[in-house]
Amino acid sequence: MSRRSVILRLCAVAVVSAVAAGCVRTSSVGNTTATTTTTAPATTTTTAAPAPTSTTVPPIGDLVEGLADLPFAEFLETSYGRLISRDPEFLTSLGVADRYGLGNDRLNDLSDSYVRQTQNLESAILELLHAYDRDALSPEEQTSYDVYEWYLDELVRGHEFMYHDYPVHYFLTSYNDNLLRLFTEDQPMATKGDAEDYISRLKQIHTQVGQLLEGLEIRRDLGVVPPRFILLRTLRTLRNDLGSSSPTLESIRADTLPLFTVFRDKIEKIDELDATDHDRLLTEARTAVAESFVPAWLALIDHLNSIEPLTTNDAGVWRLPDGDAYYAYLLRNQTSTDLSPEEIHQIGLEAVERVRTEMRAVFDDLGYPQDVGLGPLRKRAAEEAGFLSGSTADGRRQVLETFEALIDEAERRSPKYFDLLPKAEVIVVPEQVGAGGFYMPASVDGIRPGVFHAGVTGGRIPTYTMPTITYHETVPGHHLQIALAQELDLPSFRRYYQYNAYAEGWALYAEKLASEMGLYEDDPYGDIGRLELELLRAVRLVTDTGIHSMGWTRQKAQGYMNRYVPTWAHEVERYVVVPAQATGYMIGQQEILRLREKAADALGDDFDIAEFHDVVLGGGSIPLDVLERRIDEYIAGKAR
Repeated sequence: MSRRSVILRLCAVAVVSAVAAGCVRTSSVGNTTATTTTTAPATTTTTAAPAPTSTTVPPIGDLVEGLADLPFAEFLETSYGRLISRDPEFLTSLGVADRYGLGNDRLNDLSDSYVRQTQNLESAILELLHAYDRDALSPEEQTSYDVYEWYLDELVRGHEFMYHDYPVHYFLTSYNDNLLRLFTEDQPMATKGDAEDYISRLKQIHTQVGQLLEGLEIRRDLGVVPPRFILLRTLRTLRNDLGSSSPTLESIRADTLPLFTVFRDKIEKIDELDATDHDRLLTEARTAVAESFVPAWLALIDHLNSIEPLTTNDAGVWRLPDGDAYYAYLLRNQTSTDLSPEEIHQIGLEAVERVRTEMRAVFDDLGYPQDVGLGPLRKRAAEEAGFLSGSTADGRRQVLETFEALIDEAERRSPKYFDLLPKAEVIVVPEQVGAGGFYMPASVDGIRPGVFHAGVTGGRIPTYTMPTITYHETVPGHHLQIALAQELDLPSFRRYYQYNAYAEGWALYAEKLASEMGLYEDDPYGDIGRLELELLRAVRLVTDTGIHSMGWTRQKAQGYMNRYVPTWAHEVERYVVVPAQATGYMIGQQEILRLREKAADALGDDFDIAEFHDVVLGGGSIPLDVLERRIDEYIAGKAR
């Protein structure tokens, strides 16, 4: 899953790597309670069907021409450039389309033949990489070799599962949400040419959705359909995108839909437009929305309606063809480890007890009664900390100002803990969700800042979790790490691509680091919020593996979450739709903490926390095993 393959959407308390993070779109849809009998995973006997034999895959000769025998650094840049140039939407999101000789006027080609050609290119580049003698490279080049090999190898491992995911749903990793955000957030709109590029892409939506539908039909024939409760909620989301609970081609007004209204508002700020061009562009955009986007979305709705009889409420991927192998692949991809589902499940169980013990100690310090369970005590702490209201303009302004003040204080304290800090700024913008939010990276060209989309709506926004959400999403979390990576003097693939366990592991580590930085000083409620969210990440390890490897029903998963983190039980649907992604947080955090302890033990008084962070962050986003090699080299270098 991607934008369309590698864009990172980092969610509050929640990157788009090959399979990205998954925050929910909550503005218009509710939960469905339909249930059916669940089949145990042990009964799964299906195997993956062969690829469609009618697909003619174009040769890749021109795509690999000239790559062999390039100097290593040039090979990295050139080969990666040829890969990501096949993902023009990703280049737009980064703000680097011009750098790769492309404009911002094309949508991705989702056809089976194009995707398979890309897969052949990935395999060929991996083979070409292996032709280089790693031992003859410099230490930094060896790191690049290892990271690129891991990246390409994961892509190749995933080829056999290209039709195992659910691309259309209601989380931020969905095809539909990514497409809408491409237009409303990422698409440049500063010139007349930008406006024409926007319209060009609008006109391509119908064709692209047609390609997507072909892939959805292949999935249907393989038996890969989403659970019924996911499908029904997705239908409501798609209908809401069209502004109606029962949309028809005749009833939808294109000029009321965001793809048009955002365009209309943005072209008002383009000074070079005269009245004639202004009116022409509005007419063309309105027509493109009506004739391309609307029928495409209606076709998606029709497809989901057609496959509903094939769905059940079995939640896990164990039910899919080769589901166990698919989940093993996802766990490796999302944790960058070879841990089994059973091992991750056990790590989660132990982490749940550890965090609960830490939480009890904080409650004891507050003088809370020891004979009362943690759940009621957390509710008491939330009430004592207080709530903000997002139901009024003044309340929403106060929420935003609170987030901004938290960021300012984190930035003020950061130089003591980091020698490397990003130049890109992060801004807070309101998002129509309740508590929480998500981070969108700055563009590489520096035009668009990092954005923390902060939840500001709802009558009761708990203040005790606001600090931790802020530190996770911004500083010292996602923004610090991702913006810095984009600014480093490294090969492009190490600046653009985000590994889930590294990125989310760092952001969870940052929550804990914030405590060391004194950001919870005189705020025991904020520390309780930190522990609650760490408990959530531990519970995720148990729940995700339970759903996808152990046959847990949706109801059992929700019951487990209700026992330990009832406020977050709704996240079960996210784990169903984006398997394994939620396991990366705690696995990554625990590895960073282990490596920190390893360095501190080895270096003793010579250990410097800012220096350690420079080593962790200075290599860009990397798999965890490569990170350990960097730390080992750092320790060895300091010891000499």
